[in-house]
Amino acid sequence: MSLRVAIQMDPLEHVNIDGDTTFALAETAQARGMEIFVYQPQDMSLEGKRVTARVRPAKVQRVPGQPGVFGDAVTLDLAKDVDVVLMRQDPPFDLSYITACHMLELITGETLVLNDPAGVRSSPEKILPLMFPELMPPTLISRDPEAIDDFRARHKDIIVKPIYGHGGAGVFRLKEEDSNLDSLLELFFSKSREPVMVQAFLPAVSEGDKRIMLVDGKAVGALNRRPKSGQVRSNLVVGGTAEKSDLSDADKHICEAIGPELRKRGLVLTGIDVIGGRLTEINVTSPTGVQAIRKLSGIDIPAIFWDSVQERLAGR
Repeated sequence: MSLRVAIQMDPLEHVNIDGDTTFALAETAQARGMEIFVYQPQDMSLEGKRVTARVRPAKVQRVPGQPGVFGDAVTLDLAKDVDVVLMRQDPPFDLSYITACHMLELITGETLVLNDPAGVRSSPEKILPLMFPELMPPTLISRDPEAIDDFRARHKDIIVKPIYGHGGAGVFRLKEEDSNLDSLLELFFSKSREPVMVQAFLPAVSEGDKRIMLVDGKAVGALNRRPKSGQVRSNLVVGGTAEKSDLSDADKHICEAIGPELRKRGLVLTGIDVIGGRLTEINVTSPTGVQAIRKLSGIDIPAIFWDSVQERLAGR
């Protein structure tokens, strides 16, 4: 009997078939004979301990403008009617996201949910790396202006970014002579009650921000994302350029250091960001980059991922 896979994701009809990681995961699952269903968090319901979702059967296809063909929507019991749930919608990592984690956590004893929702909920992507401060650039998380001023006085050239942002949105570099810090903090703090992340600027970013993908806590492929000239953001969605990359000794050390913690938390597919041999983020929600890595290096990370999933299911 083929596996039934429900994918909690942003609308499939809007994905980039040439770059989207969730599309690539669904494509490989489909090629292996699995049934695919897609839904969004707002399609979920919880009554008692019964978690259901209004899903659409889907077949993915590499057709520009039409990445999916859909069947009629049906309601599935996520604990009984599917074998695997992939939690793959993009952040923001807000209360809606956390609520979805809580709901999926109720079914993890019956359905394989990846990444593990309890692990995702307790592993914010900019906070989890602070378990390994020796691997990171100097970093502060705070909304106390005095603490931020003190950090800047010590490190001079800094990066300020929202603690739950993604895709490079809202990332600012402030050089020592820049007078905009107070205004920038006012802007951040007027929008939310969250702290910001402040890091010492790493000049090595001009050479690229490396994305390393891990499956079961082991590095399986990497790419380098080089920013546009004069820019500090290297994310592909804001114009960074993907380049083939191998793992340095520092990269391998980082992966070996964090791998056991990722496995303990059930974070099967993750992507870490490394600049100049320093860990900056651990992406656990919807890490991307597998299609670019496959094009550049020939490494088929979706196949590696589904091999891992099938092994897990065989051992349940």
